[in-house]
Amino acid sequence: MLSSAAVTANIPAADLERARAFYADMLGLTPAGEVPEAAVLVYHMEGGTSFSIYQTEYAGQAGHTVAQLHVDDVAGEARALQARGVTLEEYDLPGVTWQDGVASLPGMGQAAWFKDSEGNILCIDSGFPERAG
Repeated sequence: MLSSAAVTANIPAADLERARAFYADMLGLTPAGEVPEAAVLVYHMEGGTSFSIYQTEYAGQAGHTVAQLHVDDVAGEARALQARGVTLEEYDLPGVTWQDGVASLPGMGQAAWFKDSEGNILCIDSGFPERAG
C-alpha cells in the first residue's frame, strides 16, 4: 500500500552545476551521490530522508513550495541562511505575522521561504503540523 511508502522530493535544475554550487555554498549540503548519465544529484539528510536535483529545462517554473526542510530552530536557520547570502521571501498570507523573514503561522509553527539558484521555492519549517508546538 502507498501509505507505507517513503517519499522523496525531486527538485528541477536548469543548470546542475550552478545548483550544486548553490546547495553547497548557501545551504551547506554536499551530494551523497550522482548519476552523471541522467544528470541527477542525490542528497541524503541526517533525518533519514533524501532528495534529488535533476537537470531539466522546466526548472523554476513552479509558483509554489517544491520542498520543505523540517528544522528545530527556524529563526536560527533563517539567520544562518541570510548570513550566507540567501534572500528570504515574504508572502501576503492571511493571519500570518512576519519577523526578519520568518513567518509565524497560527496552529502550525514557524516557516521561512527562499528560492534556490534555479528559482525553485524551498521552505524551512518547524515540521508542521506534526512537530508544531
